[in-house]
Amino acid sequence: MTKLKLTTEDVMRLSNASEYQFPKYTSQIINWANQNAQGTRANVVGQMSDLIQEFDGKTLSEWIAWYDDKMPNAIENATDKIYGMVNKIRDAAPQIDREMVRNWVKDLVYNKTYCGLKVQQAILAFIANKVGKGWRLANSDEESKNIDGYIGEVPVQIKSSTYKVEKHLNQSIEIPIIYYEKKTKGIELEFDGFDLSIF
Repeated sequence: MTKLKLTTEDVMRLSNASEYQFPKYTSQIINWANQNAQGTRANVVGQMSDLIQEFDGKTLSEWIAWYDDKMPNAIENATDKIYGMVNKIRDAAPQIDREMVRNWVKDLVYNKTYCGLKVQQAILAFIANKVGKGWRLANSDEESKNIDGYIGEVPVQIKSSTYKVEKHLNQSIEIPIIYYEKKTKGIELEFDGFDLSIF
């Protein structure tokens, strides 16, 4: 089998794209700020997958001119939203000392792990009861395959609704995901692309 590899430089050169250089960590901070500010959502910058299909040019400079004509305020609007969040992060950062980091770690390891597992159990049991099936939590081998538990014979993942917003994991999940959101009077469940009939 023959394998070929394109370097990042090859891709940039062959696609006529330019590459911006960012100091270490700054791109991650801006990306995190954007996730919170939602500055590059379709309602701000347009639906990129549709726009790139409409574009009939060939070069980056043609794309820039075409996009700016089509979405004249988008770059500035997105910049304003994201930069506003960057400033909020900048204001929050000096408040973080070692003790706060320690408390964050304790909250994650003690509270969120324990409560998260209990929430998973409650959700599995609740749905299993609804469909008249048994349930169980995943074992360590199954967890390594991104399975949180089973309802009947069906493997499922159980994720906080914030998982959809964060999108920090680049994994492709092929099993049903049950999203949950804690509300004042309980937990709201959302089934992503399926319903209870799969169980």
